[in-house]
Amino acid sequence: MPYDPYVLGSNRKIDPTRRPSSLTEFLPDGTPNDGDRVEIGPTDLAFAEWAALGLTIPDMPSLRDYRLSRLVEQVNKHDLGGLLMFDPLNIRYATDTTNMQIWVMHNFCRACLVLPDGHMALWDYTPARHLSAHLPLVKEVHPGADFFYMDAAQRAEERAALFAQQVDTIVRAHAGDNRRLGLDKSEIATYWALENIGFKIRIGQEMTEHARKVKNENELNAMRCAIAACESAMAEMQAAVIPGMTEVAAWAELQKGNHIRGGEWIETRILSSGPRTNPWFQECGPRIMKEGDILAYDTDLVGPYGYCADLSRTFKIGDGKPTDAEREVYQVAYEQIQNNMQLLKPGVSFKELMQGAKPLPEKFRARRYSVMYHGVGLCDEYPAVMYPEDWESTGYDGMLEPGMCVCVEAYVGEVGGTCGVKLEDQVVITETGFENLTRYPFEQRLLS
Repeated sequence: MPYDPYVLGSNRKIDPTRRPSSLTEFLPDGTPNDGDRVEIGPTDLAFAEWAALGLTIPDMPSLRDYRLSRLVEQVNKHDLGGLLMFDPLNIRYATDTTNMQIWVMHNFCRACLVLPDGHMALWDYTPARHLSAHLPLVKEVHPGADFFYMDAAQRAEERAALFAQQVDTIVRAHAGDNRRLGLDKSEIATYWALENIGFKIRIGQEMTEHARKVKNENELNAMRCAIAACESAMAEMQAAVIPGMTEVAAWAELQKGNHIRGGEWIETRILSSGPRTNPWFQECGPRIMKEGDILAYDTDLVGPYGYCADLSRTFKIGDGKPTDAEREVYQVAYEQIQNNMQLLKPGVSFKELMQGAKPLPEKFRARRYSVMYHGVGLCDEYPAVMYPEDWESTGYDGMLEPGMCVCVEAYVGEVGGTCGVKLEDQVVITETGFENLTRYPFEQRLLS
């Protein structure tokens, strides 16, 4: 069986002289690898930086075993015949395979089926079935489940019917007559085809989100590495920003820093400066930043190993003295996340977090952020904890558990104000409280 000679055990420190990622000894046809086939993953730069920080890299075979076991647990807990996933992030969680992740997010052509006995089948984009050859947990690979209109047009229902028959055959082989099937998301033709042959569809996102919510130490090692890579990119961007630079040029520095360390993509381009920091959610554009502006951003960065580093910071451009308004909104945002972080511990309900959170001053409530806390893993995940003003209309309850990772964040800006501040840290719930995984400093000029 092919193995990965460059993955170290989860209890060992990094050797920066080793080759990065998951270079396999043999190619899918059994011929020796000539050293040029390297799977997507961290670069030498990332490994050297992590070694200097004393980080431990994840044991990838063990990480994959754990994630599959979490999905299998959910399949059996909900008495499903199988869990069928089209979401590329769920497929990544189950298989650790990637294939044109952004493109596949809007052109569903991959699917993964997890059975109650742990058997896993993957449907990949037809010319790319070799991408999973190095992963022993994937037991069978089929041509792509591609029913989106550009590719299938009027043949979508025909193709979906053939796919559904394949799913049915595999489910019967591993789950007997159980017709309950979890489905995270799909093209409409897929849904119809599965129902037509007798599957009772259940909301698969419930299973995938609850499987993904608890990370073991190995997953946390991967997340720590991704956050460290993100913070290196943040520092490089901040050092590069000068008056006269455009917002989009600043964001490109963050993007570059992620990619040269083996990161994968950035989910948004939320970066703004000066008066564009209020209201929030304005994405970076051609605005030329000026001496004395503040720059605020949210990384939303999917880094090495596919783990998300979702951090936010705001800083002053140039050497000018902060205004009273800038200091006020920064201080309020800082106090929000520092206070709200102290509430985090196992057994605390989402409603208790909402009730115990530090109230926003009245003048900032109209432009409050959408959540005070949210889960994080391969991307933003369950749960989302709303502000008191939004609880009745959109809130839901649940409970924190050890191993859950959450982001604590705040946006502070006043209607009609001249600026706004965004701050966010990423933490993990421990057996007794929490550990802040974020090391990036705050702006002392804006806190003083």
